[in-house]
Amino acid sequence: MKLKIARDVPKEKMDQFFSTTDQLNKDSLLKEGYVVEFAGKIKACFELASVEDGVFWLKQLYIAQEEAQKLPVLLETIIVLAKSKEAKKVYVFSHQPVVDILLGSLQFYPQKEALNVEPMKNKQGNWWAYEVS
Repeated sequence: MKLKIARDVPKEKMDQFFSTTDQLNKDSLLKEGYVVEFAGKIKACFELASVEDGVFWLKQLYIAQEEAQKLPVLLETIIVLAKSKEAKKVYVFSHQPVVDILLGSLQFYPQKEALNVEPMKNKQGNWWAYEVS
């Protein structure tokens, strides 16, 4: 598994990855996102966006189905990255029950109220937070 800043990856390689899914905001990912390579091929991506001092939002988390078993390792890698950015808290919005289970097992905690971000206002799902130590 190799983590790379999306904007530093050659355009051809990013275009090839984007052709595998229509679930991504390409512009946003290229602006502040990361991609993850497995065996030299991009199979996952995410954004770790700063919301306020010490608070980050893990958004656009995507992993190809054939690599889904590596999601726990990817989430742990993201937490390490957040620590390197001096994060105090990382928020995640989940709309899949299996992701809720995984987040709970990785010591994320459900939130009654969380980030007030425009794209998420009317979405169905759950907010989770991780206290970075």
